[in-house]
Amino acid sequence: MAKAANYVVKSVVKQAISKAKLRSSEDVMGALNGMIEWYIQEAVKRAKANGRQTVRGHDICASC
Repeated sequence: MAKAANYVVKSVVKQAISKAKLRSSEDVMGALNGMIEWYIQEAVKRAKANGRQTVRGHDICASC
């Protein structure tokens, strides 16, 4: 199985969670990276469906 991509910086995520006075479990990074991977795949599909070779911000978040 291919190694999963790391899209987020672990120390920054942990710091953000710490600010809320909470701890993070070991699966947080995998979940975040999985979500980001899904958003990227969906954005690529949307750009291709619209006949573009460029992924735009609104491809990632259509309601933004």
